[in-house]
Amino acid sequence: MNHTGNTVIVTGGATGIGRALAYRWHDLGNKVIVAGRRRDALEEAVAQRPGMTFYELDITSRENIAAVTARLIAENPDLNVLVNCAGISGAEDPTTSRDLSHAAKIVETNLLGPIGMIDALIDHLMGRPEAAIVVVSSGTGFVPYPAAPTYSASKAALHSYTLSLRALVKDSVQVIEIIPPQVATDLMDGLKDSPYSVPLEKFADDVMSQITASPLLDEIIVDEVKPFRFAERDGKVREILETMVADS
Repeated sequence: MNHTGNTVIVTGGATGIGRALAYRWHDLGNKVIVAGRRRDALEEAVAQRPGMTFYELDITSRENIAAVTARLIAENPDLNVLVNCAGISGAEDPTTSRDLSHAAKIVETNLLGPIGMIDALIDHLMGRPEAAIVVVSSGTGFVPYPAAPTYSASKAALHSYTLSLRALVKDSVQVIEIIPPQVATDLMDGLKDSPYSVPLEKFADDVMSQITASPLLDEIIVDEVKPFRFAERDGKVREILETMVADS
């Protein structure tokens, strides 16, 4: 992926990791568009970077995806990078019967949302030079966080989908997976204050350093997530899981 000169759409770009990465792409000389459900957060995000624009978008609605992406392409025909960053989480206790409505929403947002965005934009991106699809997954897609099992499962499925997509479009579109560790955001209660969370600005800086230094990378793996990403290879999955259960 070229680190500059792109037209980039970032879902979930109003807050958290999405906004931090959107700002860095903007500052490198890219045309950046952020998308999300909350207009107030979108307006606040773009106010910090003159030239950035936004679209209101609900990635759990196929109809809304279709309408917004049609307008996005018409108004930005040079669009060549899709960044799927929108996501939600939430603690669950699967050891007892519970209301599964939020679990369903997690899957709709974290898995079906990116699939829907890719589906809506793939024909356009396949015809664009230097096109890329960026997917933000999670270290918990490799070793699940037991207190958030549906979130972890959605990210594991997203990783699998990304592998398939990369194999199928490798000659036309670059597919990059960013794998965050636990980052200090509002994704779940307590993350911002946890001593185990990587500061958001450090994480975003590390991601962009890898993208600019090695533009052909398939995966962006910062140091803090390596124990999770390579846990299966290193035979550490059970050990990490037991540690997380003990700490929860």
